[in-house]
Amino acid sequence: MKKSKKYAAILAAGAMAFALTAVAVKTASESAKTETNITVALPTAVLKNGSKGSEVKEVQRRLKLWGYYNGSVDGVFGAGTKAAVVAFQKKNGLTADGVVGKSTYKALGMTEAYNALTGVNSSSVSGINGYSSSDVYLLAKTIHAEGRGEPYTGQVAIGAVILNRVRDAAFPNTISGVVYQKHAFTAVSDGQINLTPNETAMRAARDAINGWDPTGGALYYYNPAVATSAWIFDRQTVTVIGKHVFAI
Repeated sequence: MKKSKKYAAILAAGAMAFALTAVAVKTASESAKTETNITVALPTAVLKNGSKGSEVKEVQRRLKLWGYYNGSVDGVFGAGTKAAVVAFQKKNGLTADGVVGKSTYKALGMTEAYNALTGVNSSSVSGINGYSSSDVYLLAKTIHAEGRGEPYTGQVAIGAVILNRVRDAAFPNTISGVVYQKHAFTAVSDGQINLTPNETAMRAARDAINGWDPTGGALYYYNPAVATSAWIFDRQTVTVIGKHVFAI
């Protein structure tokens, strides 16, 4: 009888130890799961006055490169950064609230941040030769705004100039950066950039991205009948297509 009680006590102790181990394992598993979820779920932030970090620094870098911001690229969203964001938003037909959200990320060409806020997996965004679908669309918008009415080759040529600038160290290294660089394109200044591109412009954008460059490497183009900046006439002419002179 005493022996049975002893065995019973040992079995009870073992059962309790097993139960405690199971609880500990479950708790550890749930903790790991929670930690994993926290890591994965961290979203790209909407940036505003008081925000800090690498995304703020990237916004500052782009705005400074394009002539909207003249402060330090320090990753601190202060009054100067807000003023630059407001100026950029006004220039590009956005709500001028000084907050960097989806629309402003998109206009800045910060595709990864835009995709994160909209819940789009960037790997699922289709494009051409490394350019996203939003890049293709912005290029088509610029071609349509700047060159509708020009011969098709001339429209492709406008797209090629933009892409040549993207590849040139003297200009921003994204399509949105080139297009929205301050005073770079009349269509941005007068708002025509917001027109919906037609299929011809879309096709011209795709042809330019696929490598067709009718200009032979030009970085500039202008219409001599309406150009007002005297310096442009001193650029070396590469070719003339339609009403536009293409130069380097």
